Amino acid sequence: MTPRVALVHDWLEAPGGGELVFRELRHLYPHADVYALVDFLTTEERRALDVDAVNTSLLQRLPFAQRWFRYAAALWPQLIERFDLSGYDAIVSDSHAVAKGVRKAPHQRHLCYCHSPARFAWAMADLYGARAAPARFAGPLVAQAMARFRRWDVRVSARVDHFVANSRHTAAAIHARYGRDADVVFPPVDIQRFTSVGNAERRGYVTVSRLVPYKRTDLILEAFARMPGRSLTVIGDGPERAALERTRPANVTLAGRLPDDEVARRVGEARAFVFAAQEDFGIAVVEALAAGTPVIALDEGGVREIVRGLDDAAPTGVLFRPQDAGALVHAVETFEAHAARIASQACRDRAAQFAPARFRAAFAAVASRVGIPASAG
Repeated sequence: MTPRVALVHDWLEAPGGGELVFRELRHLYPHADVYALVDFLTTEERRALDVDAVNTSLLQRLPFAQRWFRYAAALWPQLIERFDLSGYDAIVSDSHAVAKGVRKAPHQRHLCYCHSPARFAWAMADLYGARAAPARFAGPLVAQAMARFRRWDVRVSARVDHFVANSRHTAAAIHARYGRDADVVFPPVDIQRFTSVGNAERRGYVTVSRLVPYKRTDLILEAFARMPGRSLTVIGDGPERAALERTRPANVTLAGRLPDDEVARRVGEARAFVFAAQEDFGIAVVEALAAGTPVIALDEGGVREIVRGLDDAAPTGVLFRPQDAGALVHAVETFEAHAARIASQACRDRAAQFAPARFRAAFAAVASRVGIPASAG
């Protein structure tokens, strides 16, 4: 008999890399019931994920929650634990924050696809703490809240029977934070949407990102302010947009959220894709490569597992460090000096290694091994 599965996602706010994983999990478990703290997707966006109904938390019903739910991290553990999943045989969570913390009964198996131990409380606690507590007196309160969250995070990691990480970088972080091993299954990337893009004429630079602190779009803007002769388009939206607009140099365009086909077109027409985040994987980076577009990226985290630098026989971009504007400026100059060495086909070939079919096969194999077989392949 097919097990009854609950599929748990942190939150559904806007399409992004995590939602691509969620969509593939829906394909693998098409009859699973879906749970998330909040669901603010449009009907069209929800349809693209093959979701009819989402079981949400109390947070969904609070006034103007879409504006502030990301700043309510102190409430997330209590809310995720209030979901009653006792009627299911198994739980599959897709977690970068708290989804893995759902309560489970002794008879249940819990398989977690982990994008990262919660960045705001672990790897990037200083960055997020500074943004959350601009007033000096608030700093100790935020630090205490983060410490409390980390204790909860470690404790509830024991509820997961088996972890799957989205990169070797994340697998190492899971071991460091939770003392747990994890299989590595690279996330699915909708490369077909980008491989069909024509790019005979390339001009300007582009980045695609949610405008949240750790993505370091502010650093990219600072770098391009030092390069007034080069143009940059920033595609995406988020809570940092107003601050970025205030510091935006004249050669940078904040395009906001765009339709998928327009994103693909602009990425495919760019000279290079710029990426300055310390990311656990980097789905947007693979999408750029799928369009045949070289990548200029920070030499940290999961991006190292994607981009082949100029020392490779078939380079797909330029890696830089440290994470500052000066290093990015130098990387752009290096790219322009060696751009002829980076072939569009090499970029496309590299992206093909992350096609959705590969994800489905690899994740289904792990799920079957741990007793939660997928009902679709």
